Amino acid sequence: MKRLLFIGDVVGKAGCDFLASKLRSVKQLYGVDITVVNGENSAQGNGVTRASVDMIVQAGADIITTGNHAFRRKEGMEVYEEDYIIRPANYPEGGCVGKGVCIFDAGAYSIAVVNLMGTVYMDALDNPFTKIDELLEGINCRNIFVDFHAEATSEKKAMGFYLDGRVTGVFGTHTHVQTADECVLSGGTAYITDAGMTGPEDSCLGVEKSAVINMMRFHMPARFKEAEGSCFMCGVVVDFDEKCGKSHKIERIIIR
Repeated sequence: MKRLLFIGDVVGKAGCDFLASKLRSVKQLYGVDITVVNGENSAQGNGVTRASVDMIVQAGADIITTGNHAFRRKEGMEVYEEDYIIRPANYPEGGCVGKGVCIFDAGAYSIAVVNLMGTVYMDALDNPFTKIDELLEGINCRNIFVDFHAEATSEKKAMGFYLDGRVTGVFGTHTHVQTADECVLSGGTAYITDAGMTGPEDSCLGVEKSAVINMMRFHMPARFKEAEGSCFMCGVVVDFDEKCGKSHKIERIIIR
């Protein structure tokens, strides 16, 4: 039996700093074998940069996933040359940098991490259900985990059921609010609708509250600023049988 830790969206420098201060102790506490972190908001002002990616790796991440802000920062494009960082696989092929699958070799076993993005209330990318079917045909690995970066809970739930028994875990990201529906589905797939976020807790999804409130009150453009104050780290720990790729337990965690 092996144990994977998945951490929800890291927001800004505060999120990176908090991750760096807590991740190694959490890995030791839970006896984690592999750590996956969603870092798509890790740079100040969204997206990723070399600096934010390096902070996440140095904190203890093995693989970094992203989402709709994957290409927000032009200066961050070069990080997708690294094997350990991936972007949603259903971005159009041909002119898009990076890849959507990472195979992590742990010696006696390996895992595949797939990054997908939803299309309900999001960018009109390739159909994620069709794309995952294509990808699974080419992945020669029993242990497969999917970061499904999506807005609609219905789309996330549908993807979880669609992949039940075909992958080891499906973890929703993007909405930054951890859901309380973690479970192992009937086919042995660990699932949660949203893993949550890592960053300032007293905020609107990591953003300073007053700017978001004023935008919603007056429907006028507002300049978002990373919130200050105490942080938390949200995610899940999954126990899985590396010999057959089935999950046995998923535990939701919040570290303050």
